[in-house]
Amino acid sequence: MIRSQLIPSKLVSFGLTVLLMGTLVACGGPPKWVQHGSGVFNEKDSKAFYGVGAVSGVRNAPLAWDTAENRGRAEIAKTFETYTGYLMRDYAASTTAGDFTRNTEEQNVERAIKTITTTTLSGVRKMDQYLDPKTNTYYVLTKLSLEDMKNNLEQAKELNAQVRDFVRKNADRLFERLEKEEEKRGIQ
Repeated sequence: MIRSQLIPSKLVSFGLTVLLMGTLVACGGPPKWVQHGSGVFNEKDSKAFYGVGAVSGVRNAPLAWDTAENRGRAEIAKTFETYTGYLMRDYAASTTAGDFTRNTEEQNVERAIKTITTTTLSGVRKMDQYLDPKTNTYYVLTKLSLEDMKNNLEQAKELNAQVRDFVRKNADRLFERLEKEEEKRGIQ
C-alpha cells in the first residue's frame, strides 16, 4: 500500500516540474525593447528618445555592459545630428611614347566616407539591461527625456562649426596623400 501511494506522488511531482519548466521557457526571451530597437517614443506621460546598445563576443561582463550602454547613448546621439562627409577622387591616364601601338594605362580611384556624430547629451539614463543567453549578447536600453533633449539642442548648435572643420581638415589630408603618391610616380 505504501508503494502505490509513492507512485502517484512522484507522477504529480514530475508533472508539476514539467509544467513549471514549460512556464519558465514560455516567459523567457528578450524584452520587447530589444526587438523594437532605438527610436522616439510618445508615451502618454512621457515623450522620450530611446537607444538600444548591444555587444557580443566580450567575455568581461562589466566591460560588455559598459560598451552596450555607450552604444545605446550613441544611438540616441545619432538621432540629433550625424554629419557624413563623402570624398571621391578619380584619376585615369593613358600614355603613348613614340610607337603608337604601345601604351601604358593606369587609374587610381579613392573614396573616403566618414560619418561623425558629436553631441553632448546630458540626462541620458540607463533604463534596463538584458543578456541573451543563447548568443551571449549584452543589451542596454537608454533613455533621454524630451525636456533634456531640448536643452541639448541648444548646446549642439555651437558644435556644428567644429564638426565641419574637422571633416574638412581630414579631407584635405587625403588629397595631400594622393598628391604625394602622384609625385612619387611622376604624375602632375
